[in-house]
Amino acid sequence: MSIVKQSFGKTKEGQKATLYTIENKNGMKVSFCDYGALIVGIYVPDRNGKIEDIALGYDDVSGYEDNGCGFGSFIGRHANRIGGAKFEIDGKTYELAKNDNGINNLHSGPVGYNHMMYDVEVFTDEDSTSIAFSRMSPDGEQGFPGDLDVTVTYTVTDDNELAIEYFAVSDKKTVINLTNHTYFNLAGQASGDILDQEVWVKSDKITPTDRFLIPTGEFMDVTGTPMDFRTPKKVGKDINADFEPLKLAGGYDHNYVLNLDIEEDEMDLVASLYDEKSGRFMEVYTDLPGMQLYSGNFMRKETGKDGAQYDRRHGICFETQFFPNACNTPAFESSIFDADVPFDYCTVYAFSVK
Repeated sequence: MSIVKQSFGKTKEGQKATLYTIENKNGMKVSFCDYGALIVGIYVPDRNGKIEDIALGYDDVSGYEDNGCGFGSFIGRHANRIGGAKFEIDGKTYELAKNDNGINNLHSGPVGYNHMMYDVEVFTDEDSTSIAFSRMSPDGEQGFPGDLDVTVTYTVTDDNELAIEYFAVSDKKTVINLTNHTYFNLAGQASGDILDQEVWVKSDKITPTDRFLIPTGEFMDVTGTPMDFRTPKKVGKDINADFEPLKLAGGYDHNYVLNLDIEEDEMDLVASLYDEKSGRFMEVYTDLPGMQLYSGNFMRKETGKDGAQYDRRHGICFETQFFPNACNTPAFESSIFDADVPFDYCTVYAFSVK
């Protein structure tokens, strides 16, 4: 295992950003940045051994300062949507930025954890290397209560795995829901849309939403609907079906209720992505209860890494999470954590070929 450190440019405020690239014995590489705790690139081989970057993103830190799509982003303090941009804890209402349709909160507001600078530590083992990004999110930041010590640790293994461990603990009762927003394209980040790539999800239900994509608090069985990925199918097979949830979101942008079958300190295989042309195959393991499957419906033409032209549905996200608006929905496992109770969860993206 090796790790290389290099400049990734400067922010508008003059902060120096650093790119850290971990490479394993198989030639798999993953690049990270201390600005935003970002995943910048994931380089994995196809069935013929050709290594390509399969994560959408930008060439330097300047692209990530805007990053409206959230490429490679570490999302916090609360991933996904909060209805009405507010929540209540012990009788006190907390107001958040209304950055989604002017009424709801999305990914904690315009300045999320993907726009912060982080302290960095590197740990090397015989068959893995880890890089930990940490900071203190102060009481009141983004509108959330409590000083939150937060660390996201990325580990690259010689088994071609990328593990993400989320750990956060607050000195006050607060909302916590951390995720990663990497857009995957197993054919290569510059290869166009992902409609021919095949998805499998271990889930019988989604949490249906209103027209603003806020969950209603109900659960919808996916049986017999275009939302059913329990048998692997191409992303494009049903994405344009005349089905209300798909029309509301412009494609897949839905929280799947994962059928977890795990003991404490375990993870379950919950999803996969396969590109038949390259043979690249990705499996997703987690101990989180939900996963937002997002097919890049809101992406519009822009220039990415190496001059790549990105457009609608050129990448797909597997965002493991607590359910959207879980802090306001009694039917969902709550994303409100008591003081000193840690948010401690893990997700693994495992790469291979068929």
